[in-house]
Amino acid sequence: MKSHVNYYLSNLGKDIPASIVVFLVALPLCLGIALASGAPLFSGVIAGIIGGIIVAWGSGSHLSVSGPAAGLTVIVFDAIATLGNFNAFLLSLVFAGALQMTLGFLKAGLIGAFFPASVIKGMLAAIGMILIIKQTPHATGYDTSFAGDESYMQETAKSSFFELVEALQGISPGATVVSGVALLILIVWETGFLRRLSLVRMIPGPLLAVVWGVGYNIWAQQYMPEWAISEKHMVSLPELGSASNFIAQLRLPDFSYLNNPKVYSIAVTLAIIASLETLLSIEAVDKLDPHKRIAPTNRELKAQGFANMTSGLVGGLPITAVIVRSAANINSGGQTRMSSFFHGILLLVSVLFFAQYLNMIPLACLAAILLQTGYKLAKPALLVEFYRKGWNQFLPFAITVIAILFTDLLEGIVIGMGVGIFFVLRANFHEAMTLTQHGPHYLLRLHKDVSFLNKALLRKHLSSIPEDSELLIDGNKALFIDQDILETIADFMLAAPDNNISVEIQGFSVANVVPSSGH
Repeated sequence: MKSHVNYYLSNLGKDIPASIVVFLVALPLCLGIALASGAPLFSGVIAGIIGGIIVAWGSGSHLSVSGPAAGLTVIVFDAIATLGNFNAFLLSLVFAGALQMTLGFLKAGLIGAFFPASVIKGMLAAIGMILIIKQTPHATGYDTSFAGDESYMQETAKSSFFELVEALQGISPGATVVSGVALLILIVWETGFLRRLSLVRMIPGPLLAVVWGVGYNIWAQQYMPEWAISEKHMVSLPELGSASNFIAQLRLPDFSYLNNPKVYSIAVTLAIIASLETLLSIEAVDKLDPHKRIAPTNRELKAQGFANMTSGLVGGLPITAVIVRSAANINSGGQTRMSSFFHGILLLVSVLFFAQYLNMIPLACLAAILLQTGYKLAKPALLVEFYRKGWNQFLPFAITVIAILFTDLLEGIVIGMGVGIFFVLRANFHEAMTLTQHGPHYLLRLHKDVSFLNKALLRKHLSSIPEDSELLIDGNKALFIDQDILETIADFMLAAPDNNISVEIQGFSVANVVPSSGH
């Protein structure tokens, strides 16, 4: 596509309105993800600014929008808890960014294509469920372990569910009203009937939820103080008011942790998951792009790596390309990278000069937005969809979900991948050869690659051929036949005359094979 100035200028009319919508969707998500990661709220906004301003120009994608990643909240929370402080975590993030850039230069962008869709969808569904379990206490204003209740993986799944039940008993009325109505707004706003109205399509649901929360709380403080939301349940961004105050808020990584091996293991985890999440998002955005432009994946990894190094150096969260924001960008008519760039500028301006207004937002609104995000990732229809696709799709999906809920993200994906690969091998294993019968005539066809893994299946087929019959082994379609397979066939051909079985082979030869019985 044309990349010169005129092209960007001609699309500004569509890109600026889209950037405002993306900003309004992104701001609560930046704050919500920071909250869910157990990190300072400001770090989410920094990541959003860098994702908008830096990645928009470094990436080859026109429509994807980057920012703090919901999929990494669990890892970030664990990492901060493991290392003991946020500044040490920033050091891991710098290394993770460097590793991502290296992956880009090593052309690892291809990897995204090799992950089974069932495992990826399972990962997203599990993230959705964790969001729901963990955001319910915020939505109900219950806060025994207010700062620490995202540590899903630190506890057992059981204690998290207990806390969920307790949260439903320790309800604070104001927060529950706000989150309940906010959820209702978000659900109603997406019904088919309302989506037909152009005004509804213009205003994002999350913005309306935030406006409702702010409006309700101003009214309640005035007329029903006991139903108002207390300050600790509100967004708390530092009021900056100037660029120098903004710079004072930035945090440096803690280099004293350089000799801590955990810093590096966390960096590897972050780099792998962030890269995968980015590659998946980019694939999804390419499918959604009305112009069907294809983004270069290796360039994307370099851009994301550079952004993550920058984010780590100034106190931000890990950054990935984000499907939720990118979809909002496309749905609002964004055309070029200018919409993502402007959303970053808007985030920067809002924290510099409008923090006092942002601090009027109840956390219960953000919890409602994250509950809906969680539901979209883990909706029951997904379970039904995979069940209908058959066991070889459903089992890797379900096992990935369960494994992530009971271990952690990385272990869960490894388990899911193992199950996924098992089903791929199993399918290939059964497709490698077929045996058909017509009276006393048997045809054993070898397809594609026949490896030692298929030896047991071959023996089973050969042993099922009765006496006094004819067997034709057809290898014309086989691209590769393993030595073990040839030996097994040679052995069978030696023994066949004893059972009055005549064997003919086509498309390959066993003339040079020493039968294993002749060793």
